[in-house]
Amino acid sequence: MTLRMHAASIVALVVTIAAMIPLTGKESQRILKNTNRLGAIVAVAFYVSAILIFVSSLLDIPHFGNWIGYFEFLLAITLIHMLLKAPQLQRPTLYYIQIGCMLAWLVVEAILDYILKVDFRNVSWMVISYVVLFFAGTGGMLGVAANAGRGWKFTAIILFLIMAVLAFVQRAIPGM
Repeated sequence: MTLRMHAASIVALVVTIAAMIPLTGKESQRILKNTNRLGAIVAVAFYVSAILIFVSSLLDIPHFGNWIGYFEFLLAITLIHMLLKAPQLQRPTLYYIQIGCMLAWLVVEAILDYILKVDFRNVSWMVISYVVLFFAGTGGMLGVAANAGRGWKFTAIILFLIMAVLAFVQRAIPGM
C-alpha cells in the first residue's frame, strides 16, 4: 500500500470513530437540528428531481431526465454522511433502514440504468422489485423529512404524492 492509501485509511478510521462518539448538551441539539434539516432538504430535493425526471419522460425529453439522475446520485454523499452521524445522534434503527433503502435504490439505479444499461422494465419480476425498492426508499425519506418539523413533513408528503402519481401515470402510458 502506498503512503496515500494509508493516510486515507487513517482519515476514514478517525472520521468513523469520531462519528460514533455520543454528544451531549447544546452541541448535540444543534447538530441534531441541522442533520434533521439536511435530511429534509435531501428528501425534498430528491422528490423534486424525481418529479422532473418523470415529467421529462412524459414530455419525451429523456436526456434531461438522465442528467437529473446524476444529481440524485450526488445526494448519496449526504445520505452517507447522515448515516455516519446517526450513531452519534443516537438515531433509532428505523432511521438506518429509511436511509439504507434510499441508498440501496440509488445503487440499483446506478447499476441497472447507468452502468450496465439493462432493459429491465419489460421483465415483470425485475420492475416490481425495482418499484418496491424505489417506494421503500422514497417512502422512508418521508420519515427522515418529518424529523425536521411539520413544515418539512407536509412539503415532503405533497411532493411524494405528486411524484407517486407521475410514476404511475408514466408507467401506465404504453412505451414508457
